[in-house]
Amino acid sequence: MMRHPTGFVPRDEPAMRALTRCAVAAVFVLAFHGVQAQAQEAQPGAGIAAAFRAEVDRRLEVPDAEFAGYGRLAEAALAQAGVVLEGPQYLVVVDRHPYVQAAFVLLRSAGGEWSGMGAAPVSTGLPGSFDHFETPLGVFAHSLANPDFRAEGTLNANGIRGYGARGMRVFDFGWQRVPKGWGDGKVMEMRLQMHATDPDALEQRLGSAQSKGCVRIPATLNTFLDRHAILDADYLQSVREGRQLWVLRADREPVPEAGRYLVVVESAREDRPPWSPPPFLPHRKPAPLPHE
Repeated sequence: MMRHPTGFVPRDEPAMRALTRCAVAAVFVLAFHGVQAQAQEAQPGAGIAAAFRAEVDRRLEVPDAEFAGYGRLAEAALAQAGVVLEGPQYLVVVDRHPYVQAAFVLLRSAGGEWSGMGAAPVSTGLPGSFDHFETPLGVFAHSLANPDFRAEGTLNANGIRGYGARGMRVFDFGWQRVPKGWGDGKVMEMRLQMHATDPDALEQRLGSAQSKGCVRIPATLNTFLDRHAILDADYLQSVREGRQLWVLRADREPVPEAGRYLVVVESAREDRPPWSPPPFLPHRKPAPLPHE
């Protein structure tokens, strides 16, 4: 290109117009992708679903259609209990069916749509022996009326850490009237809690009914619910009002749609779904060989 006597390079008008068009197109592409990224970030539950996958090590790969089905079961249970949800919020839905034994973290939108964040195996009540109840069906509020506490990690008389490792949170849902799972089946009170379990002896049994009536969950799910305040709506409101609650994590990252309900249902299934783990079967020693 020839240089102008004054030292300036004269403009190549067609080339300049082409460069301008390219620059404008690039700006539009970047803006479009930026809007897409913002939309994905703003999509309710997108971040918490990713956090579930990253933080919960015992996960079930549940199809979206199944999550929607559990949303309908939860909706029916809420209606029967006379509970009206205000605004979008998270719930934990537990299916106590023997073929399932799983917990589902669901988000209900302001418009009533349900979406699943993740699922994990649990153990609910196994009646049939003393002091064992079937986990009750229904909607159970998580509130300061029944304060949570944290596991001490000590061994019980059977050498089991019943609430899991030290520091695991015990979600308390208060006294519930439930038929006894032994004897005459008389209705009496049991304390309904959701908590971790012994990491060495009992966590491997999740996915089958094993408990005295509480809901046992994986340690990483316990930490996930605790860190993200999934069911802590009442606790967070109390903190906003100036109250200090020792049971809440200092490093918590609360979701804006924190809820307050555990919903226990029993699906009507005739066989085990492919995403549900097979029930735990304790190891049996082989029969001794006959003497030769």
